[in-house]
Amino acid sequence: MSLYAQRGVSAQKEEIHQAIKNLNQGLYANAFCKIYPDYLGGDEQMINVSHADGAGTKSILAYLYWKETGNMDVWKGIAQDAVAMNIDDLLCIGIYDKMIFASTIDRNKHLIDGAIIEQLINGTQHFFNQLAAYGIHIHYLGGETADVGDVVRTIAVNGTIAARWPKNKLITNNKIDVGNVIVGFASSGQATYETTYNSGLGSNGLTSARHDVLSKWYAQHYPETFEPTLPDDVVYIGNKRLTDTIAIDEKNYTVGQLLLSPTRTYAPLVKQLLEQQFEDIYGIIHCSGGGQTKCMKYLPKPLKVVKDNLMPIPPVFQLIQQNSGADNKEMFQVFNMGHRLEVFTNEKAAQQMIATAAQFNIEAVIIGHTEAARQNELFIQGAFGSIQYTY
Repeated sequence: MSLYAQRGVSAQKEEIHQAIKNLNQGLYANAFCKIYPDYLGGDEQMINVSHADGAGTKSILAYLYWKETGNMDVWKGIAQDAVAMNIDDLLCIGIYDKMIFASTIDRNKHLIDGAIIEQLINGTQHFFNQLAAYGIHIHYLGGETADVGDVVRTIAVNGTIAARWPKNKLITNNKIDVGNVIVGFASSGQATYETTYNSGLGSNGLTSARHDVLSKWYAQHYPETFEPTLPDDVVYIGNKRLTDTIAIDEKNYTVGQLLLSPTRTYAPLVKQLLEQQFEDIYGIIHCSGGGQTKCMKYLPKPLKVVKDNLMPIPPVFQLIQQNSGADNKEMFQVFNMGHRLEVFTNEKAAQQMIATAAQFNIEAVIIGHTEAARQNELFIQGAFGSIQYTY
């Protein structure tokens, strides 16, 4: 059993999918988000979508960093995480504007004070203001803040996003087919709309990242940050403190900065791609939970997906793997490993997409292609060897 599973986490969420298998799958079964008829307006040419996501256990890392350094700004990053994970899922079905958002914050009031709640709320609005400058408008409708110390040890930061959108402007993934190329868009670096280096980690796999990288010191000093029934040999098994530094491109970053890099949103880039190249976008995948295997859930027909030209693995993932000892198959199944967004398209259109990404200082390359197959298969190949997943 993997360390991830031993900690009570599932990258593939098999039990969740089993629980919801009998529910209505919406208008387009292969779309990245569930899409419904326009119940709100009754227009057959429009659709409704409502989606929920959040920062996950990254909020525990923020709590540790805040306790150790006193830095309150880290909570603004968590606010961005909760929003970006929602926005970037909606991008995958073609929605990039006129959204509404409500936050859900559950806290242990004995440990999380009002100043932190204020940082989260103001950080959410600040992020919306930044996106509005790129023509991406999200209206903040408030939400729920609950004091549930018996349920939540520290804090959980989540949100729900909703939109009403024209049916003829949707990306449903139904056009993904044999002979497509796949463009991967880097999760790390510094986009033109970011203020500092982004490690690329996003908001997935943070349970592993936290326990694999950080030392037992955190278990001893902050027992409220982990499930007490977990075996000791899976709790904070690394050798790092959040304040330790790591050099990347001749600059020093703390471990805390790398693990807590706010999740990059691709919204400014994808908005431009959708406006300029809509017909050439056959499918969009947000490599979130499930990492590089995420795409296999949304194929409209049996396909072999080959990813054989991945970008270099960013240092944060190397740090996690070195501390955890996880094999490549688990790493690619849990983490995005260098690109968190991929577009299925044709080779000519791919070159224009890569050029557009460069305008935002986001590296992009053709990372793979699709082939005919009798069953869904994924091959990930690189200097590390070849990994196969069968579905």
